[in-house]
Amino acid sequence: MNKGITINLTDERETDEEGNLKTEVFFSERGLEEFVEFIDGNREPLMDEIIHMEGEIDNIPVEVAMRYNTSYTENLHSYVNNINTHEGGTHLTGFRRALTRTLKKYADENINLAKEKVEITGDDFREGLTAVISVKVMEPQFEGQTKTKLGNSEVSSAVDKIVAEMLSNYLEEHPNESKQIVQKVLLAAKARQAAKKARELVQRKSPLGGSGLPGKLADCSSRNAEDSELFLVEGDSAGGTAKQGRDRMFQAILPLRGKILNVEKAMSYKVFESEEIKNIYTALGVSVGTEEDSKELNISKLRYHKVVIMTDADVDGSHITTLILTFFFRYMKEMIEKGYIYIATPPLYLLRKGNKEYYAWDDKHREELSSQLANAQGKGFSVQRYKGLGEMNAEQLWDTTMNPEKRTLRQVTINNASEADRIFSMLMGDDVPPRREFIEKNAVYANIDA
Repeated sequence: MNKGITINLTDERETDEEGNLKTEVFFSERGLEEFVEFIDGNREPLMDEIIHMEGEIDNIPVEVAMRYNTSYTENLHSYVNNINTHEGGTHLTGFRRALTRTLKKYADENINLAKEKVEITGDDFREGLTAVISVKVMEPQFEGQTKTKLGNSEVSSAVDKIVAEMLSNYLEEHPNESKQIVQKVLLAAKARQAAKKARELVQRKSPLGGSGLPGKLADCSSRNAEDSELFLVEGDSAGGTAKQGRDRMFQAILPLRGKILNVEKAMSYKVFESEEIKNIYTALGVSVGTEEDSKELNISKLRYHKVVIMTDADVDGSHITTLILTFFFRYMKEMIEKGYIYIATPPLYLLRKGNKEYYAWDDKHREELSSQLANAQGKGFSVQRYKGLGEMNAEQLWDTTMNPEKRTLRQVTINNASEADRIFSMLMGDDVPPRREFIEKNAVYANIDA
């Protein structure tokens, strides 16, 4: 965030074996440009150079670094006085306004848009864009639920003027890169029109379907969203067991067939054409952007305030969980931000000693239980490793994974949006080496089948 500044952080609480204090040095030579390179490192860039803009108007210093890539997601991060403004604000509004106006003007003057037969909107100019906007404000006014939304009206104008002027200069001086950007925008516009038609099909109520809910959904009796839970379950077999074991009053079950689409590598219209993703949208009761032709998510009619991802406790189950989380992060981020997304924790082992049963949730827990049982009186004990949820009967699944009085649910949160974006793009994108390095580094924490 601050180029050229060196920060030395020393931990004086303890020393290493040689008696030296642990020290870390933080330094960035190019600041925001390096930040964009870092968070965009797992994506294929559209151009090598980072577009860097910096200026000051009315005692408001503004700095922006941005670059387009070949992905289909918008990735904007805004800061005020080095504070991450998660909810955006006037600085982000000014940036978006200047970006749209400047690029549209360039496209109008250099490309025959009438021939393309496509209408371009603000969303199209930001698809595949990674940008960091940083401003310094003497007396910032913060708004929003978490007080991370900038409200100073004068900042919008300052950012708008600086970005518009410097981006115009860049476009004129870099014709090849400018043409690539415009072609990317045109592709986004065409894909958006296809996605709009696909979204309309998702949300159109069938005259034969009654409520229009997916046929595989086993709904709950409660109509109070705050009390209701939806379990997204891996496979029809486990879905059938979950339907038998659930509490029908407040727990709904939606089985998902196999691995859902990897939205990180799919254009938006492909996402909305996916049968499993359409079922998730319909079951939740949410809508997205059909009225104003935007990508905004409307959760005002959300039917469940707990959405629980329940997959097998193995590598494939973890992959499916990651695919579903990628979908929510890219297309329903507000659901995560409001704390509605959870991950179930099914047991990995069942230990039997006599007529008693004990569940272990990972290898370490199994070793602890095994040691306790081995030291206890009576005879030997057996260990069963669950390969999947379908191996448990309905009563076992309820007792271990679904019963609110006994279960463990992991709530999904976003502590660092830029880091979360980097991780998802690394895990689910096309660039293999960073993913291999991550897996090798973290394999020790995973339950991997022999």
